[in-house]
Amino acid sequence: MTATRPPLIELAGVGKRYNVGLPNETEVLHGVSFAVERGEFVALIGPSGSGKSTLLNIVGLLERLTAGSYRIEGAEAGRLDDAGLTLRRRAVFGFVFQFHHLLPAFSALENVTLPALMREARVSAAQHERARAMLTAVGLGQDMHKRPGELSGGMQQRVAIARALVLEPPLVLADEPTGNLDRASSDEVFSLMRQMHADLNTSFLIVTHDPRLAARCDRVIELVDGRIESDRRGGGTA
Repeated sequence: MTATRPPLIELAGVGKRYNVGLPNETEVLHGVSFAVERGEFVALIGPSGSGKSTLLNIVGLLERLTAGSYRIEGAEAGRLDDAGLTLRRRAVFGFVFQFHHLLPAFSALENVTLPALMREARVSAAQHERARAMLTAVGLGQDMHKRPGELSGGMQQRVAIARALVLEPPLVLADEPTGNLDRASSDEVFSLMRQMHADLNTSFLIVTHDPRLAARCDRVIELVDGRIESDRRGGGTA
């Protein structure tokens, strides 16, 4: 009998509280449970203050949960120490943020090689070539030696996407990746993420306030007041 592979990530009853034990203790997440399988393209939506970014930070091992269980490829993440969390984060996740966080003194190519530099303290010739290939794939083959200040907002976000995908992580976490762009650039960047998802079979979990983009995801999880209000299929149109 062939063993069933566990979900890529699986949260069960996850809660998050801040200032635990103090008069101003605040509970942000309440018993959140869901899983993401390999190859899924999922939107996480909800009003401001619903806990979306906190949840994404927990998934990306940037914050620790205070209740429940979180498994990555079947292994309990809560048992990892800080060093273990860092290693797991680098191995599993790519990150794209609303503000691209590119280093302004570095070229686009140098920015895309940063994950390899952070993981291995050096950038090999093969990794340089991979970074070049990723920038070409996102349409920046002619602009890879430009610095971020020489690129438009949409182009900078393309660099950020290339950086997130250069080490081919199983899951990309994107927090409002089009929130700082105009509508045309937003559509362009979203279409690029869908294309990279198709080409690499990388899973995506995307926080977005844009209902148009959420509707084009394969699945939409809605978070309201720190609880999952709905988990439904999306339109899935690239």
